[in-house]
Amino acid sequence: MTERPETATAAASRAASPAARVEVPTTAPESATTATTAPAPETTVAAGASRLTATLGLRPWFMLALGLFAQVAGTVAVTTPAFLVTLLHDQRGLSLAQAGLVVAAPSLGMVLTLIAWGALADRVGEHWVIAAGLTITALAALGALLAGDLTAITIFFVIGGMGAASANAAGGRLVVGWFPRERRGLAMGIRQMAQPLGVAVAAIVVPPIAAANGLNAALLLPFAVTAAAAVLSAIFIRDPKRAPHDMLPVGQKPLNPYRTTSLLWRIHGVSVLLVFPQFVVSTFALVWLITDEGWQPLAAGIVVGVAQFVGALGRIVVGLVSDRVGSRMLPLRVVAGAAALMMIVLALTDWWGFSGLAAVGVILASAITVADNGLAFTAVAEIAGSRWSGRALGAQNTAQFVAAAATAPVMGALIGAFGFAASFGLTALLPLVAIPLVPLIDKRSGKKL
Repeated sequence: MTERPETATAAASRAASPAARVEVPTTAPESATTATTAPAPETTVAAGASRLTATLGLRPWFMLALGLFAQVAGTVAVTTPAFLVTLLHDQRGLSLAQAGLVVAAPSLGMVLTLIAWGALADRVGEHWVIAAGLTITALAALGALLAGDLTAITIFFVIGGMGAASANAAGGRLVVGWFPRERRGLAMGIRQMAQPLGVAVAAIVVPPIAAANGLNAALLLPFAVTAAAAVLSAIFIRDPKRAPHDMLPVGQKPLNPYRTTSLLWRIHGVSVLLVFPQFVVSTFALVWLITDEGWQPLAAGIVVGVAQFVGALGRIVVGLVSDRVGSRMLPLRVVAGAAALMMIVLALTDWWGFSGLAAVGVILASAITVADNGLAFTAVAEIAGSRWSGRALGAQNTAQFVAAAATAPVMGALIGAFGFAASFGLTALLPLVAIPLVPLIDKRSGKKL
């Protein structure tokens, strides 16, 4: 994408009409008028937030809220089976391996359709893609609820995951389209809170319902939230207008960004490398605290819960920083370096037996290892442009899901062979490899990324 400087007339028109700025998102530099009226450093946070709302209007934030709820609903549907393992094992007689297959079913569905949903969003827009996908997920949840056979339930879980992928692929595209470049990092950071929020809702609600009322009652939650999100998306979501530089003459196909530059390939590769430490911490922190550090299960669970909350806030902070410095990739390099450092800290904590510091290490590691997600997603969408961002974000998600799926068995084997300290130390190598792969400059335009 190439930036097109505004003329004085265009800048004045945009300054006079905030709504116009909302309808046509642009990556153009701020006008001279905007620069001269920038708030002084001592301006209060409340005043700054008021000006931000006045500049953008409320519609982008409303679209962000709808996109966030859509992905939270999809995450609830995808993660609900993970909180049914005890019920499936104790009441339905499944082995843990068989229950694991049921848990993996929605993720399989997502991996199969992420790129396809993204391609459809590139063609028809985000509105109907999100609404249609969540409708499929709601119907699949209803089918699982009514089905008595576990094989049929598993198939419905796969179909539900296929539908839920629509919110992942199109939701990020919606945010990038409605927000100007200087606010996208913050907006995408907020949107990236959907996953921990969805997991938290499922973790709090599903187990007690399943224990008290059985499988069918537990499946009411994903059905209810996805049905509500589908209806709200169909009624209220509006597609953003394409930026002027993404408008094409009739019959002309957009350039494939994967063929014109290596930037997207590099960012996908970096994200895959950084997914491993993220899922090492989220998957094995609880086990490590209990088995190796001697923590009580309740205390360890509280630490992991706090870590998830801090991690969600960390995504917002890093996104805001990227807006302030005008770069997604420079903060991404810093995050990669910090992730490597935190894995080394966890390794040394285990090696030296500093169990008192384990909680602090887990919380900091959780916050840092998830901070790259919003940065990478925003950069991918900006580089791909509105004609390709759906497919690019779908590819980004697919690569991360595949890497995440490989993390548990690989890390489990490493821990079994070498222990936690050595395994954490080996994990630190991956973000170190990622640092030089992070691109800082678009060589085609000379722009800072």
